[in-house]
Amino acid sequence: MTEKLEITEKRFDEINEKLTDINVINDQEQYKSLMKELKNLTPIIEKYRMYKTARSDFEEAEQMLSDGGLDKDFKEIVQEQYENNKKLMDEYTDELKILLLPKDPDDDRNVIIEIRGGAGGEEAALFANSMFRMYSMYAQTKGWKTEVISSNPTELGGYKEISFSVEGEGVYAKLKYESGVHRVQRVPETEAQGRIQTSTITVAVLPEVEEVDVEINPADLEFQTYRSSGAGGQHINKTSSAIRITHIPTGIVIYSQTEKSQIQNKAKAFALLRTKLYDLEQQKAHDAEAELRKSQVGTGDRSEKIRTYNFPQGRVTDHRIGLTLYKLDKIMNGDIQELLDNLIAADQAAKLSKLQEMER
Repeated sequence: MTEKLEITEKRFDEINEKLTDINVINDQEQYKSLMKELKNLTPIIEKYRMYKTARSDFEEAEQMLSDGGLDKDFKEIVQEQYENNKKLMDEYTDELKILLLPKDPDDDRNVIIEIRGGAGGEEAALFANSMFRMYSMYAQTKGWKTEVISSNPTELGGYKEISFSVEGEGVYAKLKYESGVHRVQRVPETEAQGRIQTSTITVAVLPEVEEVDVEINPADLEFQTYRSSGAGGQHINKTSSAIRITHIPTGIVIYSQTEKSQIQNKAKAFALLRTKLYDLEQQKAHDAEAELRKSQVGTGDRSEKIRTYNFPQGRVTDHRIGLTLYKLDKIMNGDIQELLDNLIAADQAAKLSKLQEMER
């Protein structure tokens, strides 16, 4: 690990030097690429330099204790320096192992989230709306931008399904653990007997991709235009601005009707189609690495029941890591950072354990 860190530090210093070169500064593409690499290396190098300082102080104290000749009071101070820095070295070593884990290449991407009502009919649709609100409020706290791509609302204010994009820094790294089946237990407003009903929704978090990531053959596409449904006044009744794209080889069907312009709806539909095709390829790759997926937390099987929201008890339980939080109201208002932090930590620990097994 030390050898790898020394190479990484050398690369870090090289990048910093290059970024002062006027030729690099004038080459925007190269400059952006180096800045991105520098940003990824910075937390590793900062932690490594903290480790080296602790190691130096530890070795100094170790040498002084070994040489002997210290008076009682000063020996106690040196002994404390020895023990504290030994502890820091152990802590920094564990943190560096996590920082050096292979990074998911999609972590820096924006995402498209699809929420679909499952078992429970109208109650599931209402819960889908609650979850859309939860993710939107969380995104707002992070300074991320959300935009609805398509939706299928119900009369009572729920969604049979809704797709929306989330744009910002490191969005996929944070939200990828949300893919799966979410279960809600609560008394529906329509339930006269006050009985608790269990409903489910499915969430899919897809990394958004660029045109260069996925090649689409125009001959594989079938286009249809139609009039948008829902609120919107006379404009919606007069124009066929909504778009439906069918990708014939895979059978994937994409709808977009949130914009007044057919061109804008087409652009949104294409973005979602590219993302779905990319995700399809990723899922195939994941299936080929089934053993690796077993060591990861919640980024694989979307049929997996990952979380329960129990309203009568005010609790949220994430079944993948056995975490229960009694702060359901806050969570439904977008305060999901504690959940995500625990999932990230569990995923890192599982990957680290797997890596250590392979090294044995």
